[in-house]
Amino acid sequence: MNDDAFLAGLEACTLDPSEFGHGGHVRAAFLILNREASFGLALDRMTRAIKAYAASLGAHDKYHETITVASMAVINARMRADGPFEDWQAFASANPDLMAGSGWLKRHYGGATLQSDLARSAFLLPERRASDGPRMEA
Repeated sequence: MNDDAFLAGLEACTLDPSEFGHGGHVRAAFLILNREASFGLALDRMTRAIKAYAASLGAHDKYHETITVASMAVINARMRADGPFEDWQAFASANPDLMAGSGWLKRHYGGATLQSDLARSAFLLPERRASDGPRMEA
């Protein structure tokens, strides 16, 4: 499925759920960040898309604010520091750690924090720093 169809399906809540696993979330973030004029606009669009899509599947409680904001920030930083990328596949190939799952969050957040209702409903700043370098580490 091409990028335009993927994003349109997500935002229209018609995307097959098999297309929106972890990699689908990263793909959507990359595409939205490339299409919006600012990080704030991209974050708003991504948040609305995920919430609406989850609701369409009867999973109103699936949205997680801290994971969404942190992931969008890391993806955005990688795009700006290492890009521009020719397309989604180039970004995915250059960032296998982001594609491997959200385990990278554990370097920044404790498990109890990410499992909390507060982290689900409000963005929490990272509890610890993964590195001192300028690159946002996932």
